[in-house]
Amino acid sequence: MAQPSLTPNAIVALLGGDLELRPIVQVLDVKQIGSNQNVQERYRLVLSDGTAVQQAMLATQLNEVVKNGTLMKSSIVKLQEYICNTVKDRKIVIVLNLDVLAEATSFGGRPTETNSLGGRAAEGSSIGGRTPEPGSFGGQATPAVSPYGRPAEARRETIAYGGRPAESMGSYAPNPPYGPPPTYTNRGPIARNEGPPGLVPIAALNPYHGRWTIKARITSKSDLRRFNNARGDGRVFSFDLLDAEGGEIRVTCFNNVADEFYERAQVGRLYMVSKGSLRAAQKQFNHLKNDWEIMFEKDSVLDPCPEDSSVPQQVFDFKQVSEIENLPNNAMVDAIGVVVGVNQTTTIMRKNGTETQRRTLQLRDRSGKSVEITMWGNFCTQEGQHLQELCDSGQSPILAIKAGRVSDFSGKSLGTISSTRFQINPDHPEARSLQLWFEREGRHAQAQSISREGAGGGGRTENRKTVSQIKDEGLGRSEKPDFVTIRATIHFIKTDSFCYTACPLQIGDRQCSKKVTNNGDGTWRCERCDRTVPECDYRYMLSIQVMDHTGATWLTGFQEAAEELLGVKAKDLFMWKQEDNGRFLDHIASIQFTQHHFKVRIKEESFNDEQRVKVNIQRAEKLDFVAESKYMIDAI
Repeated sequence: MAQPSLTPNAIVALLGGDLELRPIVQVLDVKQIGSNQNVQERYRLVLSDGTAVQQAMLATQLNEVVKNGTLMKSSIVKLQEYICNTVKDRKIVIVLNLDVLAEATSFGGRPTETNSLGGRAAEGSSIGGRTPEPGSFGGQATPAVSPYGRPAEARRETIAYGGRPAESMGSYAPNPPYGPPPTYTNRGPIARNEGPPGLVPIAALNPYHGRWTIKARITSKSDLRRFNNARGDGRVFSFDLLDAEGGEIRVTCFNNVADEFYERAQVGRLYMVSKGSLRAAQKQFNHLKNDWEIMFEKDSVLDPCPEDSSVPQQVFDFKQVSEIENLPNNAMVDAIGVVVGVNQTTTIMRKNGTETQRRTLQLRDRSGKSVEITMWGNFCTQEGQHLQELCDSGQSPILAIKAGRVSDFSGKSLGTISSTRFQINPDHPEARSLQLWFEREGRHAQAQSISREGAGGGGRTENRKTVSQIKDEGLGRSEKPDFVTIRATIHFIKTDSFCYTACPLQIGDRQCSKKVTNNGDGTWRCERCDRTVPECDYRYMLSIQVMDHTGATWLTGFQEAAEELLGVKAKDLFMWKQEDNGRFLDHIASIQFTQHHFKVRIKEESFNDEQRVKVNIQRAEKLDFVAESKYMIDAI
């Protein structure tokens, strides 16, 4: 088969900005750069059109063609997609897509290396069947230098940056070894790309691409969060972008930039985005399949543009419930299934002292398993309420979840975060297929829950234990804590120290909550914050003894769990004890000898060099005798 012909003057055309040429060139060299674990692996190429050579970078998505041996030194390739950037006055060709046409046995022609702005270097430095040693990045020519510091052979003709032939020069006589090397300087004006940047796919973005514009849709946006670190207080939010080719990337904004763009960035809208800086994605916070993320700056551009149906509303990578069971804690996953039950919204107290709402539902699919979905905040009153209404009307809605977070608390479950998105009865092939399956056979099929607190087929399953089993089975003594549910009666409540005085100051978006000491003058001192406050807060640290038919044990309930159990805030209960002791005792008496389901965390801890098994209350639900009777009948 005849070797493909190289495209004449392709290098000059590439450096001149011709993006439609689709040239055929030869790869003279392939070199790996950035191979250590802290720098992303990339490959640098030397391309030739038979007349000139130019250095190029291979886009990271094409790394595999080098690793599998498809692209190698001396290959003949056709450049399908590429861009040419100017970085520090040097031209860089970024190869985004290529086809390998053939492998050549020798390098064609007598190519010369191009300079940083597209001019031609010394023709005397012919490649001639060997790989040229690259000069500075971007392909700037480095003439061969003799040991004496002068060029080893005469240059027949050189072309300066302006394209004018330089004067012919005779042969150089060698200098003495001590002679200083000559200094070469650029001649002529430097050409800069002042035209508007063209549209670039998200997959092609990289730090070497200085001027870019992407057309993308915002698929999710986080809340504006406040934080505090060694540099002071700050604000941050992020949003995710999706383009027509399915590429996704995250944009992060801090402080004044966050204030400027938070209201302008609207989920579902299409935007032209440019003038942001790219950095390596922080994978502990960023679940998108992209090695880069965009940092917005004060001059970044986010301009709305007309709707374009080629840009999808969302892309999914669905995992079945059976696959979620094997995923690690905090993994991010997309899931789709049939909603078979929705529980009521409950209000709980966060660790920072603020209240939030929590709601759970059960999701099942064709894998024969179901999983509990935990919704937080606005999800409870918006999507959660809508799903509740659909289920109450006898429907079984399909729910698609984008970016749910896996939790191994009490089995495997999925929870929402600020970037999670729900789509109810989406127009998606998988949704239609699931709906058909559920109507034909899935409604009556059995499903095993992978969540200990979840439900399969409508019934609730729990990891029930008796009080005696906590000790007999050695719960809590393994590396990880055990989470179980016990049905017990409250026998005794310690009332001498049921709460402590806590710092009310905010650290970022959280309350400090560390113990404060009374200064004796009505003010309170927090050692952590190193400040004095006029009034303290009160937080629960409640100890109760519970019993069942097998024995008794002590449980500890902190702020949220204790408030759920007692039904009153710690400060109010403390004030009752100080000012109206009768009311205080009546309230405590109303709680004693009541039966509850206690969802507890059991873990062995060290205290004063002594190992103790601590049982902490996670949730306390008053016993529903009707539901409990049904549970016992099913157990029998």
